Amino acid sequence: MAPPSRAPSPARAKMSLFGTTSGFGTSGTSMFGSTTTDNHNPMKDIEVTSSPDDSIGCLSFSPPTLPGNFLIAGSWANDVRCWEVQDSGQTIPKAQQMHTGPVLDVCWSDDGSKVFTASCDKTAKMWDLNSNQAIQIAQHDAPVKTIHWIKAPNYSCVMTGSWDKTLKFWDTRSSNPMMVLQLPERCYCADMIYPMAVVATAERGLIVYQLENQPSEFRRIESPLKHQHRCVAIFKDKQNKPTGFALGSIEGRVAIHYINPPNPAKDNFTFKCHRSNGTNTSAPQDIYAVNGIAFHPVHGTLATVGSDGRFSFWDKDARTKLKTSEQLDQPISACCFNHNGNIFAYASSYDWSKGHEFYNPQKKNYIFLRNAAEELKPRNKK
Repeated sequence: MAPPSRAPSPARAKMSLFGTTSGFGTSGTSMFGSTTTDNHNPMKDIEVTSSPDDSIGCLSFSPPTLPGNFLIAGSWANDVRCWEVQDSGQTIPKAQQMHTGPVLDVCWSDDGSKVFTASCDKTAKMWDLNSNQAIQIAQHDAPVKTIHWIKAPNYSCVMTGSWDKTLKFWDTRSSNPMMVLQLPERCYCADMIYPMAVVATAERGLIVYQLENQPSEFRRIESPLKHQHRCVAIFKDKQNKPTGFALGSIEGRVAIHYINPPNPAKDNFTFKCHRSNGTNTSAPQDIYAVNGIAFHPVHGTLATVGSDGRFSFWDKDARTKLKTSEQLDQPISACCFNHNGNIFAYASSYDWSKGHEFYNPQKKNYIFLRNAAEELKPRNKK
């Protein structure tokens, strides 16, 4: 055994949690041990301090243009909060802003100086993190469900999708939108990686947009899923270009859909997830909603989170599951990766999937951080 002087100091061991060497924190051992059988954090992941006081609907990490990692969360307590996440895993609350209704979506500007927030108060705001001022930049006739910052070579704008059945584009300096596109139904979820956007609506509507020169409808797609759309995430090809999307439904299922695949019947597929007692069974099952999908920025593998209180990691190319978490004591309502894929953030809070009678206002909401550098690597190809 090495003499005591050779042992790494706790400070040095802690430094590497989300750094490049990242050995610490992956073994699942808790630094503090646990005497109770409390299962709010069965994966022994890091708890973000000062988490919101009501259900957490959205999470987003800062872009690579900012040094360090900053996490934004929007909640049903009408607030949006910002934390600094240090490599040691320590989280420091930095600031917060309010809407007058629940915050349903958040995103960052490409330079990391601003955060955009979408709310049930029918507005979207732009939060300047340097001055800590937030101003309204968008207006709809119903709650705003999605928000994305588009940085094109010839224009920049914010895209908002609403339950008023419109998709609007705003240049942030005018109270009038640059463009309004009609949706077939209420916007339920959306994603954007330039030059592509995808919007999924009520009644299983699915529309792909191209964003070059100016946004326009590219294609309407018949939904590969038979139940209500819940979340969508675009994925890229080996050339780093957006090439398709993963779509999750309330029926414990995800569709992988390529925009222009060589062989659509073979390349597009769906898989079951977030179901009780596994997915390869004919026995009756509890089936849960897929609340969030996020692609790993380096490996292209994906995470799903669900109403069953679990997260799972998947390799869509090998069509295999890489990992499933232990079950938390409440649903996982949102998730995201940081810009280099070292950190997986997920929110534990009630998603109202079982109605008001299962809502317990005494129950705390949590955001957890997990080292994701190793667990999302694809398995070695034969």
